[in-house]
Amino acid sequence: MLQEFFVTVTRKVARPLSVDEAADRVREFAAWRIFAPTAGDVLSAIALHRQARINFWDAMIVQAAAESACDVLWTEDLSDHQVLRGVRIRNPFTTH
Repeated sequence: MLQEFFVTVTRKVARPLSVDEAADRVREFAAWRIFAPTAGDVLSAIALHRQARINFWDAMIVQAAAESACDVLWTEDLSDHQVLRGVRIRNPFTTH
């Protein structure tokens, strides 16, 4: 996830961060608890992939968020306000 954040904030937004600024943010985020998926998490993500018809990697991210007790997952890759596994999906680039 940190690599996705870095690429997005340095290349995919209207006002990208500098590499140094993005690296500083990654350092800050690195202090957070890290989720290490188990085989059970992979199987749960496969089931979510099939059920919700989302790509597998997005399903893994949702699974990680759910297992980490996240209320909100900020992503541009899923439908805004959708709820998957108890996690509300929000798009950081929408204005509502």
